[in-house]
Amino acid sequence: MEYLDYFQYNSLVILTYFFICFGVMIIHTLTKGESTKRFFSTSSNSSLLNPITYIRFFTHALGHGSWEHFTHNFLQILLIGPMVEEKYGSYNLIIMLLITALVGGVANKLFSKNTRIYGASGEVFMLIVLSSFVNLETGKIPITLVLIILFYIVDEVFKGLFKKNDNVSHLGHIMGGICGVVFGFYFK
Repeated sequence: MEYLDYFQYNSLVILTYFFICFGVMIIHTLTKGESTKRFFSTSSNSSLLNPITYIRFFTHALGHGSWEHFTHNFLQILLIGPMVEEKYGSYNLIIMLLITALVGGVANKLFSKNTRIYGASGEVFMLIVLSSFVNLETGKIPITLVLIILFYIVDEVFKGLFKKNDNVSHLGHIMGGICGVVFGFYFK
């Protein structure tokens, strides 16, 4: 077991988030997606009288529809997340991830019709946008932030308006990006 001494759990929140989602993905595979549908997704058709609806506003960020979906999200989260966690702190990052999940879930409930969402895509967009604030100087807007908004957010708005049936929650991506901007300015 001496070889384990060479590894460092270098990003508490990001790695824990990864391992929780990895476990959820294994359960997803074993249940042929039924666990994700019941516990790790939120639907715009969910009744507000059902208490689990409110839990799903958060847990949808743990479930993914496929291993490809999981891998795509976590390649980005594992790349960007540790830097953001180091800059803003583990506690603040947990709060930001929870708020982003809640905002995405509530937005889906309020503004989407017949749509079920799951995955960490909103959190990915939040981290991408927030990463552009890492070296922010007081009173200056980073060009990287402007470019990220142009490339990611505008692209998501365009896709959301004109690509109706691509099984992607563009609203979730947009909400994640907006959360990243709000958090970036809040913490500066």
